[in-house]
Amino acid sequence: MTKNSTKKEQVLHLVREMGVLRVSDLTSRGIHSEYLRRLHRQGLLIRTGRGLYIAADADISEHHALAQAAKWIPRGVACLLTALQFHGIGTLAPHEIWMALDRRAARPRIDYPPLRIVRFSGKALSEGIEEKIIEGVLVKVYCLAKTVADCFKYRNKIGLDIAIEALRDCLGQRKCTNDELWQYAKVCRVAKVMKPYLEASL
Repeated sequence: MTKNSTKKEQVLHLVREMGVLRVSDLTSRGIHSEYLRRLHRQGLLIRTGRGLYIAADADISEHHALAQAAKWIPRGVACLLTALQFHGIGTLAPHEIWMALDRRAARPRIDYPPLRIVRFSGKALSEGIEEKIIEGVLVKVYCLAKTVADCFKYRNKIGLDIAIEALRDCLGQRKCTNDELWQYAKVCRVAKVMKPYLEASL
């Protein structure tokens, strides 16, 4: 077995283990990025964005773009319309990945997938985060109750009608409770806004 074939096998093993590979994933392990390009030319890897590769035989999920965004922005948290879609609430299929970042964090410079960055801070940033594995990538997404509260907080960005629909759907489908919604309404400081809609659902 040649040294080159060993390196190629290491890259293929890594991409199956990690789901999505970046150049930095190889260089941090002492493997030259040229192996990504060689395996891509051989049809063993697929380039899904600038500097992002997956195995040619990988199972692509409906949340593929979200997994790619999480790979690029590990500190980001899927929020608002993307989080609603992830939790199966509403009928919108946003063409952008909505991601929450700390107010002080630098804006990510990536060309794919398209991003919609929303700035969060304090408990509104840190509370209600769930961690999921999608295509081998650790993805952070806000829980449904937190997402509904966020929708009311950012109702000027997404529309009050979407926030109200999300509230009704999550209660109607019993995906979260009034107590959970009230908890995150207080975290997001929208308790007064949400109160009449929560009371109407009782």
